[in-house]
Amino acid sequence: MRRLGATLPIMLVAAAVCPCPPLLVPEVAAGAAPELDAARAACAEALGVLAAARPDRLLVVGPGDSAGPEVHPQGARGSFRGFGVEVDVRLGHGHGAEPEPERTGGELPYGLAVGAWLLGRAAWSGVPVEGVGVGEDLPAERCAALGRDVAADAGRLAMLVMGDASACRTLKAPGYLDERAAPFDAEAGRALGAADLAALAAMDVVLARELKVSGRAPWQVLAGAAEGAELTGTLLYEDAPYGVGYVAATWS
Repeated sequence: MRRLGATLPIMLVAAAVCPCPPLLVPEVAAGAAPELDAARAACAEALGVLAAARPDRLLVVGPGDSAGPEVHPQGARGSFRGFGVEVDVRLGHGHGAEPEPERTGGELPYGLAVGAWLLGRAAWSGVPVEGVGVGEDLPAERCAALGRDVAADAGRLAMLVMGDASACRTLKAPGYLDERAAPFDAEAGRALGAADLAALAAMDVVLARELKVSGRAPWQVLAGAAEGAELTGTLLYEDAPYGVGYVAATWS
């Protein structure tokens, strides 16, 4: 990636926004796998939009283990063994394919691992892939600057943006019930479906943290990358199974 502040023409040509629960991986979900079939289908459709844009490079952005940004090169490893299943992934490689040893970085955080799984499921190939993890504490202005920076690199850029909305939609949700969650998720879904950059940039960092929103920082990176690109959004999926808000959308 170029240094922050680079001034080159915006080259973002398409983006896919997908939820990132490990439950998207059928082996992790086990008997509950059919409950997320619609979400998996929406993610597959979103990746089809990325492929149709014929990008020169793909950036996968998702929740990170630290504020970040943490860069993960093509071939970085991810695993769902912590969920009791023997499923491993490589960023930018089909399931079971060997990574390039010299480009293999540290283990992918869970959101990027789900992104790598989606790419492997779609048999994505032929385009260089890089991952970036961003944490929930990364300020909005730094997210926007990171987005502008990655969009300024040479070539036509597509982005796969992983992240969930609130985890506080029901009493049994991971974050318990919070009455602020449904309105937050409704506005997030609207903004992602409309490619509303201003609304995404204005998301409340503190409220998002309190509602356990993993997608806030990745979405704000996308908003920064899309400045000047004049992309149109389409909402493909919005639901809250298990009390967690999941959104899938495309920008093209």
